[in-house]
Amino acid sequence: MKTSARNQFAGTVGRIRRGAVNDEIEIQLRGGERLFAVVTRESTRQLGLRRGAPVVAWIKASWVMVAVADAAPMKLSARNQLSGTIARLTRGAVNTDVMIQLTGDNTVAANITNVSARALKLKRGMAATAVFKASSVILAVAG
Repeated sequence: MKTSARNQFAGTVGRIRRGAVNDEIEIQLRGGERLFAVVTRESTRQLGLRRGAPVVAWIKASWVMVAVADAAPMKLSARNQLSGTIARLTRGAVNTDVMIQLTGDNTVAANITNVSARALKLKRGMAATAVFKASSVILAVAG
């Protein structure tokens, strides 16, 4: 399957925290990072999610925020905070595409405004954190 979401993370289901309507799914990535997704209980059932099951997480670059704070993890309501180093910056007329290199082979793409990129003084090689909500994660399994 092809998708327009550039952030695609292969991993395994670590823990499932069941709720009345939604479940929180913890995903272990190959590089050691963890992602969190919130999906409906029905989606958990339909996808056959269980501990150890392979899963792919998709996050659109426009759903990712970039932070450059010294103290991670930050105190935010967004569960997903993946820290790394800025590997690439591509400035356009309005937006800047930011590629953050994580441990292993994982990268996170974020598409932010040029105003934000300038305000954060983003530079290649500097430490940065990709931040996104668990509800912004789309899960997929082989079918």
